Amino acid sequence: MKTQERIMGSDGAMAGQPTGQMAEATARRTRSYSRFRRNMPLLLMFTPVIVFFIMFRYVPMLGNIIAFKHYNLIQGIWGSPWAGLDYFRMMFSNPQSMAIIRNTLVLSLLKIVIGFPFPILIAVMLNEVRKAWFKRSVQTLLYLPHFFSWVIVGGIAVTMFGSQAGVVNTIITYFGGEPVNFLYQTNSWLAIFFGSGIWKEAGFSAIIYLAAISSIDPSLYEAASIDGASKIKQIGYVTLPGIMPVMTLMLIIAMGNVMEVGFDQVYNLQNAVVSDVSSVISTYIYTVGIQGGMYSMTTAMGLFEAVIGLVLVIGANRLAKLFDQALW
Repeated sequence: MKTQERIMGSDGAMAGQPTGQMAEATARRTRSYSRFRRNMPLLLMFTPVIVFFIMFRYVPMLGNIIAFKHYNLIQGIWGSPWAGLDYFRMMFSNPQSMAIIRNTLVLSLLKIVIGFPFPILIAVMLNEVRKAWFKRSVQTLLYLPHFFSWVIVGGIAVTMFGSQAGVVNTIITYFGGEPVNFLYQTNSWLAIFFGSGIWKEAGFSAIIYLAAISSIDPSLYEAASIDGASKIKQIGYVTLPGIMPVMTLMLIIAMGNVMEVGFDQVYNLQNAVVSDVSSVISTYIYTVGIQGGMYSMTTAMGLFEAVIGLVLVIGANRLAKLFDQALW
């Protein structure tokens, strides 16, 4: 009798265990469905973003197969004959292509080295301004160039540094000097190129760092002030460490765009005299690929550019991981 009760008790426990698991699974499904219903408005708002990225970011990736085919418009992507790695071999054996890759890499790295500190500097300086009206006025003047197209910025550069009627050369001539061909000399063209990029984007990029600075606990500044730290030391020991994660994020994003100098800026500022330093991948794709019809060659160049960008992003993140600032 006792043996039978023990068996029944054991069976009852064994029978009750799956019932408890099913109840827990049902509760989980109920919670998930409830969470899904609560987040439905947000998911609907996010749907256009998903559709945009699928249509204009992921679907076009299928076009990279052109780099491995002798593509022509009549036969189309799938009907064109297979070329394998022929265009990649052609690209790496062509001195012009290698010069363009070198120009892109050098201009991009110099753009990061020269331009990356300016938004941080602007944000730190604006954060120290105490006159609200002056701070708002300076912010407006610094943000405004971001909304100009590169056509306008290029026109301003030509107006300022043109050889004949440029403002700078007019002033030089007025004081008895000789006009300088700023836009037709390599060093001066590079200075105008980097300077125009900083003038256009540094003020707007400073918004991100200002937002990061505003999230720093004010008590840290008070403690540093009580300890006798000057403004410079407060910036060095409180402000900069406080925005270090944001700086790391922006640097990783910038490294991902190393091979993308930007078509608009280069195209509106370049000329034939400085083409040995101003010809980059984006302008090469436009002139050779779109205008010249060499779609396979320029697609191979674009795919190479994307792969290098991916490698640099992963490398930058691994480097940031050494300082506990990695994104993943």
